[in-house]
Amino acid sequence: MLHFLQRLVAGRDETGASAVEYGLLLAAIAAIVAAILLLLGPQVKASFQSSCDAIKTGNNGGTAATCT
Repeated sequence: MLHFLQRLVAGRDETGASAVEYGLLLAAIAAIVAAILLLLGPQVKASFQSSCDAIKTGNNGGTAATCT
C-alpha cells in the first residue's frame, strides 16, 4: 500500500503554469509598462509640443494650426 501511494504521489505531473503564475506575469509586465510610460511621458509630450509649435510658426499662408 505504501509503495502504491509513493508511486501515486511521484506520478503527478505539475508542469505548466497556473492561473496565479499567469496573473503574476501579467502584473509584472503591467508594472514595467507603467514605469516606462511615467519615465518617457514628459519627453514624448515635449516632442509633440515642439512639433506643434513648428507647424504653427511655419504655416506658409495657410490656416493657423491649434495645439491643445
